[in-house]
Amino acid sequence: MTDLSWLIARPVAHRGFHDMNKMRWENTLSAFAAAAERGYAIECDVHISSDGVPVIIHDGDLKRLTGHDGFVWQRTAAELATLKIGGTRDHVPTLQEALDLIDGRVPLVVELKGAPGHDAGLVASVGRLLKRYRGKVAIMSFDHWLIRDFAKDAPGIPGGLTAYGKDNQLIEAHFAMLAHDLAFTSYAAGDLPNPFVSFVRGKLKMPVITWTVHDQPAVDLTFKYADQMTFEGFEPDLVKVA
Repeated sequence: MTDLSWLIARPVAHRGFHDMNKMRWENTLSAFAAAAERGYAIECDVHISSDGVPVIIHDGDLKRLTGHDGFVWQRTAAELATLKIGGTRDHVPTLQEALDLIDGRVPLVVELKGAPGHDAGLVASVGRLLKRYRGKVAIMSFDHWLIRDFAKDAPGIPGGLTAYGKDNQLIEAHFAMLAHDLAFTSYAAGDLPNPFVSFVRGKLKMPVITWTVHDQPAVDLTFKYADQMTFEGFEPDLVKVA
């Protein structure tokens, strides 16, 4: 089994260490720099541009973050780089820009965002970049069709399931994904405990991180039922929670 102790060794800054989109916005190079400077691991979201380049942005729709109409998949990486995030100086970065900035200083967890019918090559393009990267890195996704490509298109890179829910239908769907050689899971803190997390953590000894932790009750749930948190909106103590 791959040693993923590094994945749970320190809190994970959700979309980087941003300030809830006041001055330092989510998924920007500024947020990643702030996280790395503080020693936090980093989570980011990746889509694929129209010319096949992995770019970092959460929403497929550009409106909330850039003020522009349209979708990520409709624009080239160069076009996306001209769009400013939240009216700041930060642009929509490529994954390569983030890798160059972080440069192995802290772990990175890359969440792949699917766009049905418009995400061909996403896993493979991310896999190629990460294969050359020397830092600690993992990939994950909510999207089952992307996870099914992890082993083929991103071999050797730890892959995880991003998940939520407690109802039987969702839990059964999560169990079905264990056929795809998952290495960890990232689960909604508010949906703990549940049979899936208990099984993968207890029986499979698989690390579990949580999302997205904003307050002490979610911190408490995380460290009772999981191994580490993906946090936002506060600054955790690295010593106490690691």
